[in-house]
Amino acid sequence: MAAANIPAQSLAKQDTNPAELMERVLIGGDLSKLSAPERLVYYKAVCESVGLNPLTKPFEYILLNGKLTLYARKDATDQLRSLHDVSITNQTDRVIEGIYVVTTYVQNAKGRTDVAKGAVHIENLKGEARANAIMKAETKSKRRATLSICGLGMLDETEVESIPQAVPAKVITSPAFNEPAHQAAFDVQAPPAVVEAEPVPVAGEVPLIGKPDLLKVIKLTERMQEYGATEESWRDQLEKITGQRSRKLIEQGDVGAVLIALSTALNALIKAKGSKGK
Repeated sequence: MAAANIPAQSLAKQDTNPAELMERVLIGGDLSKLSAPERLVYYKAVCESVGLNPLTKPFEYILLNGKLTLYARKDATDQLRSLHDVSITNQTDRVIEGIYVVTTYVQNAKGRTDVAKGAVHIENLKGEARANAIMKAETKSKRRATLSICGLGMLDETEVESIPQAVPAKVITSPAFNEPAHQAAFDVQAPPAVVEAEPVPVAGEVPLIGKPDLLKVIKLTERMQEYGATEESWRDQLEKITGQRSRKLIEQGDVGAVLIALSTALNALIKAKGSKGK
């Protein structure tokens, strides 16, 4: 938390070499090893390397496989296509064992070409759900091709959504630069070295839910919403079992009951949606 209160004068005095930061991140692949000012320098260096405006927040932070990294938002690929005059020369699609695959061919102003695929599972999907999945595959393919031809080997936000272990992180940055904190998905928090710490009970208090179980609960509630449940409904379930509406405040002793209840509710939603589609 101390890193978030570094004054502007201290940052100005800090001799941070962007090239050295790039090297450290590329070797370690983990932005959590950098201080808040160093992350800001790195963020700006990545933006400047491809001509993006950092004030538009083209990238966001995620925790993936225990490492803090950046992923590209829609704003990033939109800007890149315009800045580097990236045009789509061809697009093909096909279905492979229930997977809808779109291949996008792109070319930039210098005549360089690249190709990338976007794929989504559409088997058993019907109507609007199937149409949305098809459009998502097309979008994913276009954005991946844009990032590739511009030399950015990072995930796009459409890919992040489909990776269960990818957790958006609330990164603490320096207020001196007016860089907003990045809001985590719902109320999940990343490791305290990088983000605000989870509630830690003092001596004598009942232990709260641990990080691995918290992530399981978050995944279940997200899946419930995908199948039509409202946030209010699963919070009501939490309150009936634990007396709390926040996932972070679930007591460790209630975790088993919560996981069973949410899993049962999710299975019921899946079955109900399946029966409607028949």
